[in-house]
Amino acid sequence: MLKIDLEGKRAFVAGVADDGGFGFAIAKSLAEAGARVSVGTWPPAMGIFETLLSRGKLDASRALSDGTKLEFEHVVALDAEYDTMADVPADVRENRRYRERGDFTIEGAAKRFAEQLGSPCFDVVVHSLANGPEVKLPLLETSRRGYLGALSASAYSFVSLVQRFGPLMRPGGSFLNLTYLAAERVVPGYGGGMSSAKAALESDTRVLAFEAGQKWGVRVNSLSAGPYASRAASAIGFIQKVVAYYEQNAPLPEALTATEVGHAAAFLASPLASGITGTVLHVDKGYHAMAVPIDIEAALRPTS
Repeated sequence: MLKIDLEGKRAFVAGVADDGGFGFAIAKSLAEAGARVSVGTWPPAMGIFETLLSRGKLDASRALSDGTKLEFEHVVALDAEYDTMADVPADVRENRRYRERGDFTIEGAAKRFAEQLGSPCFDVVVHSLANGPEVKLPLLETSRRGYLGALSASAYSFVSLVQRFGPLMRPGGSFLNLTYLAAERVVPGYGGGMSSAKAALESDTRVLAFEAGQKWGVRVNSLSAGPYASRAASAIGFIQKVVAYYEQNAPLPEALTATEVGHAAAFLASPLASGITGTVLHVDKGYHAMAVPIDIEAALRPTS
């Protein structure tokens, strides 16, 4: 029987702070396939996440098909806007939600894993991170600071992750990030430079597939997931309307589930996808293939 088998593999998912997003679903699918999974959590959210875990509030979400529960090998503090502690402003370092977390930068996480697990130690690294401080603003109203902030947190963080975790990867390993159709087409309301950040992320995926493949023998791919009403996505403000529109107009007229994205990630991370790199795989019920709404007459009908 041909199946996704990640037994003996170790994975790190950067960007898990609850059980409601794609990061958690990917971590769970990787565990279902047999991988040991560690996660990186944003320091301001880490205390709540640890409490939810310790009090069993996430037990139902952590249930695996074999009757066991998803157990995280390590939960590390990670703010991917910072490469090293030298980059962290004093007010952030002294913030009570940061100061007791040690080195919460990308370099800090890589060093911690190298010390605790040895090197190389990973087979899968997933970037499930995005932030745009001005995401609700049209691009025409976006400041330089907001635009660059979106690119830093949502795109360059992946470059930095590959730079620092590349040496920790075993040959044949897999890097993966999450993108969105706004990288290719206009999504009104998805502003603040986030569409630019996703376009940069996809371009970087192709370049890093070449460079990291040549240097470390690893693969680099991107999952373009359809809209999903996670807690983070809800900050955009209109996510439910987008989900409903996709559900009505995709070739498969049904809502996307986080589990489907998790399963696609597990496939790309597995030996079954050993020949796939530098690719953007759409997981959106086929919506990316559509040029016009199904009910085009209603869409073009003048409103009174």
